[in-house]
Parts: sequence; C-alpha cells; structure tokens
Amino acid sequence: MKKLILAIGLMALTYPAFSQELYVNTEPASNMATGSLGLRLENQGFFKPDYKNRTSFEAMYGVSRHLMIHGSLYVSDYYSNNQHFEGGSVYAKYRFLSIDTVQKHFRGAFFAKTSSINNPIVNQEITLEGDNSGLQSGVVFTQLLHKLALSGSASYLRAFDNRGGYDLSPLQARNALAYTLSAGYLLFPKNYRDYQQTNVNLYAELLGKTNPGHGQSYLDIAPAVQFIFNSVCRLDLSYRTPLYNDMVRNSKNMYLVRLEYNFFNL
Repeated sequence: MKKLILAIGLMALTYPAFSQELYVNTEPASNMATGSLGLRLENQGFFKPDYKNRTSFEAMYGVSRHLMIHGSLYVSDYYSNNQHFEGGSVYAKYRFLSIDTVQKHFRGAFFAKTSSINNPIVNQEITLEGDNSGLQSGVVFTQLLHKLALSGSASYLRAFDNRGGYDLSPLQARNALAYTLSAGYLLFPKNYRDYQQTNVNLYAELLGKTNPGHGQSYLDIAPAVQFIFNSVCRLDLSYRTPLYNDMVRNSKNMYLVRLEYNFFNL
C-alpha cells in the first residue's frame, strides 16, 4: 500500500509537469512510465469531396524507462463505400539520451514502425496508418522548458506492396522522408495542487513529407487542444491544413479526435 501511495504521488508530481509533451500528431522522445498501459480510440477524417473517416484502436506499453511499444488496428471507408478492416501496425521507441534538471530536460530517441495493410494504393503519400504496408525509422529530440515543450523528428519511410494483390505501380514512390516540428504549452492549471486538476495544453505542429525524385511534397500546420483528467485520461482535438501541398493524399484538411486512458503500475 505504501508503494502504491508513493507511486501515485510521484505520478501526480511528474505527469502534469510533462503533459505538454503529449503531442497530438507526433510522438515525443520521452516514454511512458515502466509497467504502464495506455489505450487509445481515435477517429480521423475529411469532409470533401465526400465525408470519409478512419477509426483506429491503439495499445501502448512502457517496457522500461528506455523502451515503449505500440500496436494499432485500423478501420475506414477511405477506399470503399463501407467501413472495413484495413490492417495494423507496430511501433517501438528507444530513448537513448536523457539530460534532466529541475523543470527542464532534453531527450533523444530512435523509433521504428512497421505496418501490414490491405488497401488499394491510390495516393502519392506514403503513410503507415492504414494506407501503406512498409517500414519507417527515425530519430526524435524533445526539449522541456518549464511549461513549454519543443520537439522535432526526421524519419525515412519505405513502402511495400499492400496485401490483397494491391501493388505499387512503377510510377509511385517507394521512398519518402518525413519531418515534424512540434510545440506544446501547458495553459492550465496555473498553479499545481494535486493530480485531480484538469490540465489544458495547446499545441502547434508542423508535419511534412517529401517523395525524393518525384517532385511531391507537403507541409501542414496542425493546431490542437488537449484536456487531461485526473492525470490518467486525455482528450485530443486537432485539425491539420496545408501550408503548401504538391501531393495526392488523404491527410490534407483532416480532423482528429482521440480519447486515451492510462493504467499505471501494472
């Protein structure tokens, strides 16, 4: 019992302080607490030319202070008239750098993702969240400065032919570069008293991709707001829109709604 009380106390002291690192459209270099489990239910979609949406279910687990893993399943009507199961992906992140001081830290991590998807390949963007089978690997760095958190990442993607006989054509890109820059600010509470206080975080994220050799690229801006309840439940709301776009894709002008619940000390 004493250990449980101590764990809750530590969570109360640390979770709100770093909540502005819980980016909506990207992952930070920081990891979940060891032995914690997070469950996410997410819906993304667009309204033009017709309303289409994708729902994903994601489970996340903190293996150790250095390693965390995710597993995701996808369902959408992007490529059909009805919702259908598209496939899944697995993500892993290894934190290799931690420089911690009072209310500040700098962290770096390697990450990798693989997906297996059963969908026609009609877009120019390579994305492993329900559209393409493939691999992604990269690096991310995150800096916390009291209530402000900054993060940037760069990664390489390699697309494979999709399951179901859906092959990439010779004219479609198999390689892509992705890059992100994110900022998060803890708006509320102004003064922290206990872990039951609701946290409100504001985010601005830049999301970009390039298909080398194909003249295809884009850069989106994605503002977001996030609510964290009792330090275990979070609600994310975001909308991304292009700053420039020269790529056929689903992710242009897309909303995101996500609900997440975390179980600690499993």
